[in-house]
Amino acid sequence: MLRTKDGSTGRLLQLCVFYFIFYVITGISVKYFLGSSELGFPGMGNVQYLFYSTTGGTLFALGIVLALRWYKMQTNGYITFMGIRMPEEFVYIIPSGVCTAVIIPTTTLMYSLPISVMVAMVIMRGSVIIISRIVDFLQIRSGILKKKVYREENIAVIFAILAVLINLFWIKEGGFDFLYNTAAVVILSSYIVSYFIRIYIMNYYKNTRGKNIKQDNKGFFAVEQIAAFITLVIVGTILFYSPQYFGWENPQINEFTGAILDPVKDWGWAIFAGTAFGAVAFFSVFIFMFKGRTATFAGLVNRLTSLIAGTTATLIFYVFFGGNFPTVEDWVSLVFILAAVAFISKAEKKRSAELKLSRELDEE
Repeated sequence: MLRTKDGSTGRLLQLCVFYFIFYVITGISVKYFLGSSELGFPGMGNVQYLFYSTTGGTLFALGIVLALRWYKMQTNGYITFMGIRMPEEFVYIIPSGVCTAVIIPTTTLMYSLPISVMVAMVIMRGSVIIISRIVDFLQIRSGILKKKVYREENIAVIFAILAVLINLFWIKEGGFDFLYNTAAVVILSSYIVSYFIRIYIMNYYKNTRGKNIKQDNKGFFAVEQIAAFITLVIVGTILFYSPQYFGWENPQINEFTGAILDPVKDWGWAIFAGTAFGAVAFFSVFIFMFKGRTATFAGLVNRLTSLIAGTTATLIFYVFFGGNFPTVEDWVSLVFILAAVAFISKAEKKRSAELKLSRELDEE
């Protein structure tokens, strides 16, 4: 990154800025392409846009990691599998990629179901924050993580959870009907379980680097993206042929196959817009795996940045495209978000001083 050292506060701020920018672009793109055609927007279906944006995002990320050969990662050691010599980290990074392939579509699929979008967003955002704290608890108990979670980080978790839960006070009756929708429960459960496994693996990798072995986040990201891409292609192929060979018929699958066989207008622009989603993936992973920080801290930074970016995207879309103005709950939630940011800022000052004292981080 630009004139900052690995693991420094400056590097963290740079990652957050880029993550914020591309998340805002992604948020605006979703609102634009899913906007009603009667209002002059493309009016794509949720699954249609999911296919196009995912195609653009995954191909963008995959192209960069292959072109730059990030997959040649530093390793603790090598293993041989089916006659192929590979870094031992592949054993768990590849499953992390499979989890990534689950997370990508389930995030959008939640919004295509006949359930409360607000409840889905609350659960998805809050679950990542809680998962990050649980991962630290488990890895501290098992001796994998040698650092402690600061009091300020725990307080920030409380404010962050309040920020996402505040929306529940505005949920109308019937908001939790998704509990009686089998598809919704399966999709949401898949999202939460996959994120838990993925965050655990990220921090396992980060906290088990051998002596003088660099924490190669680019290598981790590359292998994870390759595994995710292969998984998405396999699953996508199965879904595409499922009506013909398995008799699977539902609106989501029909919309998916239709997006391929009969592309809608502006599909090319939707794929291009998906490259911003691909860029988000880079900075999201690098924040989750930020050197010297706990999963609690990194998860908070990631989610809080995305929450602020989401409100910003709504505001920009309102000003330039005539969308809805951010709701009362958005602004109330923002107050709690800023309180959480204040506490993680204090935690960051303490952690930076600790890392410099232990010489894990050089003076900037």
